[in-house]
Amino acid sequence: MAEEDYAARGPADPERTQGEQGSNGAGAAETAPDSEAAAVQENQEDTEQLETASAPVENSQAEAPELSELDQTLLKVAELEEQLARRTADLYNLQQEYNGYVKRAKADALQQFELGKAKVLEGLIPVLDNAHLAREHAELEGPAGKVVEELENTLATNFQMERFGAEGDAFDPAVHEALLHSTSPDVEFEQVNIIMQPGYRAGEKVLRPARVGVVSPE
Repeated sequence: MAEEDYAARGPADPERTQGEQGSNGAGAAETAPDSEAAAVQENQEDTEQLETASAPVENSQAEAPELSELDQTLLKVAELEEQLARRTADLYNLQQEYNGYVKRAKADALQQFELGKAKVLEGLIPVLDNAHLAREHAELEGPAGKVVEELENTLATNFQMERFGAEGDAFDPAVHEALLHSTSPDVEFEQVNIIMQPGYRAGEKVLRPARVGVVSPE
């Protein structure tokens, strides 16, 4: 059978064989360059994508350049100036609080002094009342009278303490305490007509109002 097939086919044609081999080689040769071209194109696309991806990074780096030494120094100076301004404001506020505290402390001290002084002077009023009554009855003479007079002068000089209240004074409820009231056609305004007990004041402060009788026009 093999010999019959070989006889039927006949001897191999050298030109046909070379032609077939040539055609196969040409096809292989044509396929190889196409594959290489595709690979090169793919590499180029990958390169372009990498360049595109790296472009924003390069742009961002270009947009934020490093500060020079002078710029860094100026920035530091600006920060220090801001800190100094804040500390100055804090110091100013602290000084204002301290000044306010000093003013309040002085005002409180003065108020306490005035209250203490008034309390001492009010304690001397009964002594002065007795001295005044004794003088009116001519019972305060000699050395005792001089002592009382010296005391009254000292109180008047150092503490502006004085006795007030006299008949005929216009009635003032701020300094008078009315214990009696009457009317009369002989007066033209409401006034004091009886002094029952004189009043005392130290400067503008009334230590005790004058206790009086008041008469009003009819």
